[in-house]
Amino acid sequence: MSNTALILLGTSACHLCEQAEALLNEADIAFQKIDIAEHEQWQERYAVKIPVLLNVELKQELCWPFIIEDIQALITEM
Repeated sequence: MSNTALILLGTSACHLCEQAEALLNEADIAFQKIDIAEHEQWQERYAVKIPVLLNVELKQELCWPFIIEDIQALITEM
């Protein structure tokens, strides 16, 4: 859908993260999934916020809960 670099932060045992991933997949939105358990700096910042969708180019984040329209706004904000 877009060339915007999106990162989905979550953990493997997070059911909300699974819902966020399914939402992105259903909308055919490209993203990279990162497990914050493997990144101490992100654990400290996002542990109670996940899932979090980051727009790398704009340095903006979208915390759960979010819907397709929220994601599209995150992609198109420039």
